[in-house]
Amino acid sequence: MIQQKKSITEKKFLIPFILITSLFFLWGFARAILDVLNKHFQNSLDITITQSALIQVTTYLGYFLMAIPAGWFINRHGYRLGVVMGLMLFGIGSLMFIPCAAIGTFYSFLSALFIIGCGLVFLEVSANPYVTELGAHETATSRLNLSQSFNGMGSLFATFAVGQFLFSEETNSDSVALPYTILGILVLAIALIFSRVSLPEINHEETAEDKMSGTRIIKLFRHHPMFVFGLFSLLAYEVAEISINSYFMNFVTGEGWMNDKTASIVLTIALAFFMVGRFIGSWIMQRIPAEKTLLICALGSVICMAVILLDFGKISMYAIIVNYLFEAIMFPTIFSLSLKGLGNLTKSASSLLMMTPIGGCFFLLMGIIADNTNLIIPFIIPFSGFFIVLLFASELTRKNCGIKNQTSMML
Repeated sequence: MIQQKKSITEKKFLIPFILITSLFFLWGFARAILDVLNKHFQNSLDITITQSALIQVTTYLGYFLMAIPAGWFINRHGYRLGVVMGLMLFGIGSLMFIPCAAIGTFYSFLSALFIIGCGLVFLEVSANPYVTELGAHETATSRLNLSQSFNGMGSLFATFAVGQFLFSEETNSDSVALPYTILGILVLAIALIFSRVSLPEINHEETAEDKMSGTRIIKLFRHHPMFVFGLFSLLAYEVAEISINSYFMNFVTGEGWMNDKTASIVLTIALAFFMVGRFIGSWIMQRIPAEKTLLICALGSVICMAVILLDFGKISMYAIIVNYLFEAIMFPTIFSLSLKGLGNLTKSASSLLMMTPIGGCFFLLMGIIADNTNLIIPFIIPFSGFFIVLLFASELTRKNCGIKNQTSMML
């Protein structure tokens, strides 16, 4: 069913919406640069795919360990200070690349990436739910997809600009200090701006659950089964998305289709599909229910992964690129649908949802499989992740259709 188009946000929320959306570019850049670092350190430090996977493991471990403390901090101090805290950690971690380059060991860089991961989770726990609240609830999913589109722009810039820089002949392992130093200075300047601006704090209406005993997390797991399903679906998506991003350059170069520098350009093209997918998804979901859009996209991703596993040669590369178009809307859509109707539990729920990037650690498993078998078999991991998202979207669509049928019968 086509639904009537509604405004993406309200006039009173326009400035906060623009300010918060600008942050999405930053963590898109920070997460995408990991995929370039992965291949760069393999070349410059002579390490295996499995060893380089520690880049993702370390960064997303920061997400996992800091997500609940971030939710606790934001519950008490609000979204704005959560953003400032995240930017400060992000900036400090980036500047740590200067002494890490002087030390020159792989593990020293991992310590800086862990600090960055801790900062990024503060940003995402703050910004993702905040955007969903800056307007009508009916357009929350579309609004978050629009903001997340700028995440795609950051990813594009990281893979192209940094990729071309790191894969030039003159660079070595120390070269990563330059882009991270520039990033750190920029992030700390933005932290200063956010420490001075005023953002409206969102107050949720009191619900019956507020009077029940138990912690917020216990209430979420006890009374909101679709949130729990959404939590595991988001984890499955993160496993799939991060694994593909991290494995992409290893796959296309390992198959002998191109060199590292060309691979970074092709990855940039794939991320352009990802960004376009979010813009298109934001437009579509103003007209078609989000759960139906998610269902179609999840089916598309499952088919793309099946094509790769069937090993049709270079067609596999095109299947991955097309998959970026399908998977683009998944994170913001699953995120916003999982938060639907949670009221005062929203901030705590958001912190749990932002533990899911720990799924990026599954790239370590892809690396182990690739190092011990071949380059095709590891794609069973993203295939499984997208299949779980498909089940979640199917259940949401079924429930939504059931509610509409009951409403029609009552009328």
